[in-house]
Amino acid sequence: MLTSTNYSVPVHLLDIAKQQIPSDDFKLTINKPTGRFFYDPWVLIPEFKNTVWETLYNSLPVDKGEARIINLNAATCYRSHSDIDDRYHLNIVGENSYLINLDSEEMHRIERDGAWYELDTGPRHTAANFGRFIRVQLVIRKLLNQPTLIKPIKISITPVSAKDDTRFIFDDVISPWLNIANKNNFINNFNFTQFNVTFDMEELALASLKDCLTNEFNLEILV
Repeated sequence: MLTSTNYSVPVHLLDIAKQQIPSDDFKLTINKPTGRFFYDPWVLIPEFKNTVWETLYNSLPVDKGEARIINLNAATCYRSHSDIDDRYHLNIVGENSYLINLDSEEMHRIERDGAWYELDTGPRHTAANFGRFIRVQLVIRKLLNQPTLIKPIKISITPVSAKDDTRFIFDDVISPWLNIANKNNFINNFNFTQFNVTFDMEELALASLKDCLTNEFNLEILV
């Protein structure tokens, strides 16, 4: 679930970043899109130019999706979820913090070692901070694949009714499938609105998608 990459920064830069955390908001996005949210590279916004955050950002030499400074208070955790896109993580501040694979029931300790880690977000997972202090990470989305589909169909998935837990259910039952489908180059042109998600997919994968749907969602093949 969590693997070290070949990219890292000197730990003293983490100490500088710790003193220059720009906000105590839960999440703060530090870059902006240049095109499609999930597919086109994002660029750093001007206010973070010539700061330690630009140095940390550029230490990961890949095309980047959305980059956020994410804070997790002591003695808190996230709800269980899965994501369509994997993430890169750089730990700025944190002790006794873990990423937890709920499917395999494995805990992965978050180290403050200057290394960039790649997180497979397909399994249902959470993050937990068991320490005394806030945990702060720089988290960057991986861009989705853009395969040429052989026999594509366009799909729309819509909730049957608007409920407070609709997003939770979607990320629990559909996002794991989407993550795997992206890695297998079965989907393209993923997009979401307030009302639905749409994407192109290989027709041969339709049966597996239908198998993971629950009665909270409608699936439509668009003409």
